[in-house]
Formats: sequence, C-alpha cells, structure tokens
Amino acid sequence: MAILVLTRPTEASRRFSLQVQEKMGLDLSVIISPLLEIVQIPAKIESRNKALVLTSANAVSGAVRLGFSRGTKAFCVGAKTAEAAQEAGFQSISADGSADDLVSFIADLKPATPLVHVHGEHTRGNVADRLSNLGFPCESVTTYRQAICPPTETLLSALLGDQPLLVPLFSPRSALIFGLVEEIRAPLHIIAISQAVASEVADLGADTVRVVDKPDGQSMVAATCHRLFELLGPSIA
Repeated sequence: MAILVLTRPTEASRRFSLQVQEKMGLDLSVIISPLLEIVQIPAKIESRNKALVLTSANAVSGAVRLGFSRGTKAFCVGAKTAEAAQEAGFQSISADGSADDLVSFIADLKPATPLVHVHGEHTRGNVADRLSNLGFPCESVTTYRQAICPPTETLLSALLGDQPLLVPLFSPRSALIFGLVEEIRAPLHIIAISQAVASEVADLGADTVRVVDKPDGQSMVAATCHRLFELLGPSIA
C-alpha cells in the first residue's frame, strides 16, 4: 500500500490530503510531517499607499499585519494566493503561474501605483528588483520566516520501510530540507511543483520524479492522484 507523505505545515497538509482523498474516492494512508513552520516576524513599511505583490499565501497575513486596508489591489502569483488575499479583503488578481509570470503580468498591466512585495525570508525570483528595474518602483518587505522542523518518528520509520512513499513537494526550500534526510530505503516517488524543486532532490535516488505542467495546487492534486492510482494498481481494482 503506497503512503502519501505531506511535508507542508499541518493545516495546509490536511487540506491537501482531503482534496486528494475526495478526488480519488479512497481512504489513503497518509503521513503528515511538516518540514517547515511559518513564524511571523516584525516588519515596517514606508507607505501603505501601494499595491501589493504577493508570491505566497503566507504573505497575506503579513500584509494584514502591516495595516493594508481592505480593497487594496493585490497582484498574486497564483490562484491559491489570490484566494487567500480575497478572503482577507484585498482586491486580488492572479498571474496563474510562477514568479517570472507574475513579473511579466504586472509589467504588461503597467500599474501607475507604487508596489510592495510582501514575502518570506526565503524567496525566489528577485521580484521587487526586477519590477523596479522595469520602471515599476517596488519596495520589498519580509514578514515571516520558515523555521525547520525535524521529521517525525513516523516519517523516519516509513523512510526505512518497504512501502512506496509518494511525496508532493511545493518549494525548493522544502525539497532541500527533505533531501537532508540521512537514509531512505523505501521506494520513493516525488511530485515536484517546478523544475527547481526537482533539481533539489536529483541526488536522492528516487524511483520517479514528476514535474507538474503548471505550478499550482490543482495540478499538484491531479498529479498526486494520478501517481497514486498507478502505485496502488490492483489493490484498488
């Protein structure tokens, strides 16, 4: 029986597990072992008369803590971030892609309002500098960090077992941390949200590594379900 291993923060992992199990119509064996914990950090902003640039849903609470008012325009990297921003009361619009797509998306829209990129301590894409260099002044502010969590005993035991493990990985940082596990004996199958994620686990000796066509939650759910059906095979026939 294949085991679904989820390494995102607990609530995000539970939501993903529920989505996968509902889509498959099956009760799965699931291990939740967060590798990262979101820790909010103090931050200040030069001015709130700016449009938000958000490259993760975790940045939404940071924007709220900074005092941005409801109705503030928020340029978001993807649908999940846009949904979180909308729920917080911001006027969200999604680029439906990567950080590169978001920069191009904003540049095409030519916003007249100054921008502020609210993000975590570890971020990719150099978004604020690239936008500023394109003529769209963008401040950068860090509102949270990702603290590393050790693998649970349940996960460590599964890694040394013989049951296939399917691990969806959502960021290069989480992939890097997962790659630090000292010993993996179990058959390992990885679903990567991007090629950058796949590169971080290239030396793990995984049986399969699949990169989704589109870097969003729906694609990750679909790819995870497809691979689980393949791994479970006759056991669900």
